[in-house]
Amino acid sequence: MAIANPHITATVVEATEFPDLVRRYQVTGVPKIVINDSTTLLGAQPEDVFVSAVVAAQDQER
Repeated sequence: MAIANPHITATVVEATEFPDLVRRYQVTGVPKIVINDSTTLLGAQPEDVFVSAVVAAQDQER
């Protein structure tokens, strides 16, 4: 999504190098996807689940 849309950003973080972020986002497994600091997904997700979560997070922001 971030490649296709300039309004979306993606950041990859190595959890062992950033323990403060691990605590902040309560990372208990990887991958952990955090969307707008409000929605999280744990583990690899199918594309449709990921897109639905992004859309739901956007709806919450409005």
